[in-house]
Amino acid sequence: MTAVASSIPPEWYLLLAAAVFCIGLFGVLTRNDALYFLMSVELMMNAANINFVAFALYYGDLTGQVFALFVIALAAAEVAIGIGIILVLYRNFGVTDVTVPTEMRW
Repeated sequence: MTAVASSIPPEWYLLLAAAVFCIGLFGVLTRNDALYFLMSVELMMNAANINFVAFALYYGDLTGQVFALFVIALAAAEVAIGIGIILVLYRNFGVTDVTVPTEMRW
């Protein structure tokens, strides 16, 4: 089976990934709410996935797509743990603001 060359140059994929990563980085640096923080980290991981898939398309192999699948699995685990931490944060402090608790206690 032959690979079909994309008519979109790889620079556009990289530009999209850079924009998505910058939006995620802006969200991480400016938001105090834990849910927004978690969503911003997911945006940054999706930007890495766009890069992996773009380079896989450019070089014609599946290695980047395999890495993207591993990143998706890692993101699912990260969300599961993050939601658990957010629930404990809300139960103990009544807010999801990450600046309120200075230390987690038993």
